[in-house]
Amino acid sequence: MIYLDHNATTPVLPEVLNAMLPYLKSDFGNPSSSHPLGQRARAGVEKAREQVAALLSCEPDEVFFTSGGTESNNIAILGAAALADQSRHRVVTSTVEHPATVQPCARLGADGWRITRLPVGATGSVDAAGFDATCDASVALVTLMLAQNETGALMPVRQVAESAHRCGALSHTDAAQAIGKIAVGVDDLGVDLLSIAGHKVYAPKGVGALYVRSGTPIRPVLVGAGQERGLRPGTENVASVVGLGAACELAAASQPTERPRLTELRETLWERLSAAVPGLVRHGDRENCLPNTLNVSFPNVSGNAVLDATPDVAASTGSACHSGGEDPSPTLTAMGVDRDVALGAVRLSLGKSTTSADITRAADALAAGFAAAASQP
Repeated sequence: MIYLDHNATTPVLPEVLNAMLPYLKSDFGNPSSSHPLGQRARAGVEKAREQVAALLSCEPDEVFFTSGGTESNNIAILGAAALADQSRHRVVTSTVEHPATVQPCARLGADGWRITRLPVGATGSVDAAGFDATCDASVALVTLMLAQNETGALMPVRQVAESAHRCGALSHTDAAQAIGKIAVGVDDLGVDLLSIAGHKVYAPKGVGALYVRSGTPIRPVLVGAGQERGLRPGTENVASVVGLGAACELAAASQPTERPRLTELRETLWERLSAAVPGLVRHGDRENCLPNTLNVSFPNVSGNAVLDATPDVAASTGSACHSGGEDPSPTLTAMGVDRDVALGAVRLSLGKSTTSADITRAADALAAGFAAAASQP
């Protein structure tokens, strides 16, 4: 099988697994324990904290380990809102956020907060000037993903963060899809809070991190024994934390060469597919986009039908299937894509293991799958 679903999850790299194994075997101690076993586990956690901080260009004590991107987003959004000034009761976000951001914002909305959702244009990105126009003294927090998970569209996070700070608001970005694919530095982005997920960067599922700029007011969502300086209590998932640290170190080393390699492979895939499938539509901006992500719509056929007819390629659609049929991707419809076109969408996301041969085979297989799906009554 050709795996082109790296935006959904990535395989654990061998180097990451090797870094983790001692903490699943000999160094199994509780990192809060004072004996040597516990202190070896603590040393592994703190080394990982330094590795994550190095990738984000921040201080290690600004990194807090969590169970993943969803928890990081919840802590950032709900935790920042909990300590907001009473005169600030509005959150600004976009119409194409991941559910891990949408749902915490919806919870605030149910509690009486005003949620402003910025629209996106045809390329899938928000207009920074449009945000600047809506930001005022009522805004407590702006949360805008760095890279859209379906289209790969990059958001103007830096410009939005600057505008947020001018009106006295905090800025958060969900960077789960961006880490390891593009350079991500917290000072370059100007954000106060940033979320990452391990399984998007070749670390295990169930581990992530939240960057909190020093001095940022934030309240824990959970309470307990006080691990992670009280912001995320609960015994650390040591082996997975170590794996996340190792993955971040590998990402920092490989990103400068991996980005152009993936971009070239992505464009080759587009060229081969568009030549083989007349009427194929590409979504998003090929320049302002993640290097590994290609979102296309096959004409007059469901994307799910194409993938069902192409078992040798693992990929995703943004459509939701149910007993009455299918609903198109909310992200594509927010971009103004016609419903019938959106239903034909397939997201192809490349990764470290993707080769030129994989691209050739995948393009041929998807073209054949399209032909088979299109021929069905």
